Amino acid sequence: MEDLAPLRFACGVAVRALPGETSCGDVHVLKRVSRGWLLAAMDGLGHGPDAAHGARMAAAILEAHSEEPPLALILRCHEALRSTRGVVMSLAALDAARRSMTWLGIGNVQGILLRDSGGAEESLLLRSGVVGGQALPSLTPDVVPFNPGDALVFATDGVEGEFDRQLARNLSAQMAAEAILSRYGKATDDALVLVMRSLPGGATSPDR
Repeated sequence: MEDLAPLRFACGVAVRALPGETSCGDVHVLKRVSRGWLLAAMDGLGHGPDAAHGARMAAAILEAHSEEPPLALILRCHEALRSTRGVVMSLAALDAARRSMTWLGIGNVQGILLRDSGGAEESLLLRSGVVGGQALPSLTPDVVPFNPGDALVFATDGVEGEFDRQLARNLSAQMAAEAILSRYGKATDDALVLVMRSLPGGATSPDR
């Protein structure tokens, strides 16, 4: 069997705070790890500095322990955030060599996987709960293929869920994140969009 070349990725992020707030409770993590990338989108409960504090604490934990699997990271954050308002979050570990993604979500940060083949999109199963709140439900990460041309979108609830998927399919990762936020971001909440796309064969570097 022919060995598959490891995936390469392009990434883009767009974020804005609730109008009138100086702190944003929607925070992302995007970090290279030994197998590929760890990415996450977190929404601190409420708005303002208290929401931002919990989300930034979660982000710092993910950055510091990024080589751990998604479930271990969620549990680590859950214990550390008990003194905060807590966060909802979705995260994914992309394995470049195996062309796979392990993803997990707690709360209402939407995760959408768009296939390059144009087939039906796949949605992240979101478990109820708050990271840092009461006991979490039973959690089992899902593992799915991630192939050249596929695109992953994480969007907090400050973004309308029925955004135009063609933006993520047809634009560069950064332009897609900016366009989705600009057109579908709500004026009543913090908002964040993270887009990660695997590049087709022959590409040599991520384009942000």
